[in-house]
Amino acid sequence: MIENILKGGKKYWLLISGLLLLVVAGLAAYLQQWDIGLAVTGLSRDISWGLYIANFTFFVGVAASAVMLVIPYYLHNTREFRRILILGEFMAVAACLVAITFILVDLGQPARVFNIILYPSPGSIIFWDVVVLTVYLLLNIVLGWVALDAEYKEVEPPAWLKPLAIVSIVWAVSIHTVTAFIYAGLAARLFWLTALLAPRFLASAFASGPALLILLALAMKKWGGFDPGTQSLDRLAKIVAYAIIITVFFLLLEIFTVFYSQVPDAMAHFQYMLFGLDNHYNLVPWTWASILLACTAIVMLVIPSSRKNHFTLTVACAAVFIAIWIDKGLGLVIPGFIPSPLGEMSEYTPTLIEIIITMGVWAMGGLVLTLLFKVVLAVRQGKQ
Repeated sequence: MIENILKGGKKYWLLISGLLLLVVAGLAAYLQQWDIGLAVTGLSRDISWGLYIANFTFFVGVAASAVMLVIPYYLHNTREFRRILILGEFMAVAACLVAITFILVDLGQPARVFNIILYPSPGSIIFWDVVVLTVYLLLNIVLGWVALDAEYKEVEPPAWLKPLAIVSIVWAVSIHTVTAFIYAGLAARLFWLTALLAPRFLASAFASGPALLILLALAMKKWGGFDPGTQSLDRLAKIVAYAIIITVFFLLLEIFTVFYSQVPDAMAHFQYMLFGLDNHYNLVPWTWASILLACTAIVMLVIPSSRKNHFTLTVACAAVFIAIWIDKGLGLVIPGFIPSPLGEMSEYTPTLIEIIITMGVWAMGGLVLTLLFKVVLAVRQGKQ
């Protein structure tokens, strides 16, 4: 099956070439960061996490979202998801690789990651995050590839695949819960010190991941001749609709609690994010763009005729994906540092080096996803 990645038309090779160019550009920028250090980024003493960690958090959610296909298919026998289940699992593989890579590029000395393996510390949340992410990556590789191999051979998947899928359900929830604990465990950062953070993470993951999968499935239908099935897309769209509504509701709960309680230190972070604070407004347009996109997507997704139209569905899913990327990326990480626990204001702006590295990591994930989807498409077309 894997030999099919070397077969393709002009559009396929143009896509591969474009992604490879971005990966090379990202690698070149990273070598400069490796040589000089994190001084080439916009990070500082007061803001130690930025674009890399924002994307790490977001892609952990995209990876976890595969559970929204696994649960209906394996536990409730929802056969409509059969055609896109493997796509969801391979999307989780690519998302896991991207998330792990963002952790590596965020480290000033990436070799230090081996300390987690050589000197395990069960009392550390980071240790458990590495464990659950690695195991979840392996689970989805096995689940996706074994299921695809069975389809290629036109036989039923082995009986042990279902119990493994059930284990992956627990693991999907755990990877984003543990990631939330990394933030919520920092007592000095009131913006993240909330028990609602893990549920917010999961709700947003179940919106952004399926939204991305719908976009990918529609792209494959248009340019690859792959039919994901009308019923499967409609069911996924409903999941996105419910999840984005819950995501916005959770955000409103946070805002109400903070402003109703009138605790100045807690209010300051939301004031900076929503309205600006002490003449610092960098994040305000991003925050309102996220809110506007989320609200627009909700309207488009709750109307059945709009949800079932592929053009409006594409627009709505793109709006959800971008809204969640802002909200759970820069909108989550940066306000936690501004203002600092001492009340100091120090804004963050990513440098060109950071942006190029980030694009390179995204392209790496896109490359892995393209190759995996190419194998799936070849197997499906070979059976027609």
